[in-house]
Amino acid sequence: MTTPEPRIVNVLLVEDDPGDVLMTREAFDEYLHNRLDVVTDGAEALSYLRREDPYTDAPRPDLILLDLNLPRRDGREVLAEVKDDPELRHIPVIVLTTSRAEEDVLRSYQLHANAYVTKPVDFEGFIEAIKQIDHFFVSVVQLPSGREGS
Repeated sequence: MTTPEPRIVNVLLVEDDPGDVLMTREAFDEYLHNRLDVVTDGAEALSYLRREDPYTDAPRPDLILLDLNLPRRDGREVLAEVKDDPELRHIPVIVLTTSRAEEDVLRSYQLHANAYVTKPVDFEGFIEAIKQIDHFFVSVVQLPSGREGS
């Protein structure tokens, strides 16, 4: 009996900080073997998720890593729209932010975030956090297939 090939998971990172994007890409390139797409603001994230131009061929993400403080549409607005959309609400959303404010944590969960992770400030801690998110959401839990309607 052969072991099935592990499924490649499509991850969408919604992040406007170039340093955090670079560290996340490095974590994916070095340690993880999943696809990472990046958009840099909330309006772009919603266009990507809705497959609007120029994202008409974008894969449906299996997991969204969402910063809260974004230009154009903030992460709270993106989270609310994703969880209100029947086509998107099944996608797990991990809020990945620098905010430790209790009101941000509470509001994110009220908007149905699947997890809230405060970004570590040091490189090693950040890489470890990304690896743990990946391990949990890729290896431990069963994700719904993001391929319906693909």
